[in-house]
Amino acid sequence: MSDDYAQLEPSRGEIDALPAATLLEFGSPYCGHCQRAQTLIAEALSSAQGLRHIKIFDGPGRALGRSFRVKLWPSLILVVDGAEIGRVVRPQDVASIRELLAQRVSA
Repeated sequence: MSDDYAQLEPSRGEIDALPAATLLEFGSPYCGHCQRAQTLIAEALSSAQGLRHIKIFDGPGRALGRSFRVKLWPSLILVVDGAEIGRVVRPQDVASIRELLAQRVSA
């Protein structure tokens, strides 16, 4: 699990070109919802071997978040070979994140 938000976000083209599965986590280190979700995300990711995780510092005018239509934080978006497979917004439990991550197997 990545602990820090990337200050320099990748471009949408770079995300679309990533091979295999990637979990994008949009949020902010100042967001209370994001802070509360970190334990849930860490627990879900602990059993997700081989999954790339990118934490993206989102905010007004940030192009990547807007390209994924992110409106609330944290937003967890699973992409496989550049295509969005699913998302969870403001997760409340580990099960919802694990369900999202399980979709990478069926994609």
